[in-house]
Amino acid sequence: MIPQELIRKKRDGGALSANEIYRFIDGMTSGAVSDAQIAAFAMAVFFNGMTRDERVALTRAMTHSGTVLEWSDFPGPMLDKHSTGGIGDTVSLILAQAIAACGGYVPMISGRGLGHTGGTLDKLDSIPGYLSQPDLALFRKTVKEVGTAIIGQTRDLAPADRKLYALRDVTATVESIPLITASILSKKLASGLNGLAMDVKTGSGAFMAKLDDARELAHSIADVATAAGLPTTALITDMNEPLADAAGNALEVKVAIDHLTGARRTQKLHDVTVALGVEMLITGKLASHQDEARAKIEAAFSSGAAASIFSKMVAALGGPKDLLEHPDQYLPHAHLIKPAFAEQEGYITEISTRDLGVAIIGLGGGRKRAEDQIDPSVGLSELLPIGTFCHKGDPLCLIHARNETDFDLAHAAIKSAFKLSSTKPALTPLILERITSDLT
Repeated sequence: MIPQELIRKKRDGGALSANEIYRFIDGMTSGAVSDAQIAAFAMAVFFNGMTRDERVALTRAMTHSGTVLEWSDFPGPMLDKHSTGGIGDTVSLILAQAIAACGGYVPMISGRGLGHTGGTLDKLDSIPGYLSQPDLALFRKTVKEVGTAIIGQTRDLAPADRKLYALRDVTATVESIPLITASILSKKLASGLNGLAMDVKTGSGAFMAKLDDARELAHSIADVATAAGLPTTALITDMNEPLADAAGNALEVKVAIDHLTGARRTQKLHDVTVALGVEMLITGKLASHQDEARAKIEAAFSSGAAASIFSKMVAALGGPKDLLEHPDQYLPHAHLIKPAFAEQEGYITEISTRDLGVAIIGLGGGRKRAEDQIDPSVGLSELLPIGTFCHKGDPLCLIHARNETDFDLAHAAIKSAFKLSSTKPALTPLILERITSDLT
């Protein structure tokens, strides 16, 4: 293979064969293809796209660039979910445990924060002792004994994706739907799954802010995953406001603990979690219809079974055994907690959710550079939802900050992110569409 000829073919709008794609990805992982050539390939795909067959071949090639996990000795289906990212999106921390309580196994490979969105791995890192990147032996042992383990991508799983993504991030090619599809699915296929539920966000806090873009991505993921042997359903969900009423790493772990124990539950977070759980149970043949699946998920929460599994997972991966009983003893707290006040009376009609995510990064809860250390204690809590009526001086949220300077910057961003009006807004449906592959 001559890499530049393959790049030329894609640059000029040609379709690559599966063999060409496999050889190019093999060259990426072996070092035979240079970083400059990988970047040129990404740019050619960005401008010219890929057919479904090309997307399937790229996904499979990236999947097999490293270890592919095998779970044939497990008695239940291997299931997972993936979100395209949002603010206050704490679903993974409660859904994996509920599915495990229903008889599924969830070997969840999660990521760190990307752009303005929070990462599941960063949230778990706020738990003292939690080993978010164990070796594959401990990962496998935890999944088998507990039912789930939520960890980060290891060097063994889809290494081609790690290399390609790093170059996409610095060459302005992140927003390519074929490359997004292959990136997400190569890791999921390498995890050895039997079924996947996708949560594709749209709205002011999503990467795919426009519904048409979210719909295109959802169709791409459902089609490519199914063609690659991984049955997948995608839900397009609203991200025009935070999903939970808190955002920030330790704050979201506390939200998850409160949800699991029943101490406090946010309805939007619960509804999206149950909807995705329904898709997973049906795909995994653990329920025959939606009503049965919904009842099982609800029972997993109400019985305490999901909470018990979360506690066991945390302990198995090095965290405290009594985290659920004493979360405030273990989770870090910000030095300064103060409210952001409404400056006028009216209904909250709009929230620039992306700006909330950016404010959290400014507080230290996300990364401006890859090497930045995150402060897990900072963030926002008691966030008011769209449709709430406020009097002037009512708190819109609480800001958890390291110091007064950080607070002042976040306060200004939050005041501008919330729009108030005298007219009560019509509320957007939480789940906008359900997408399945036309190959099923």
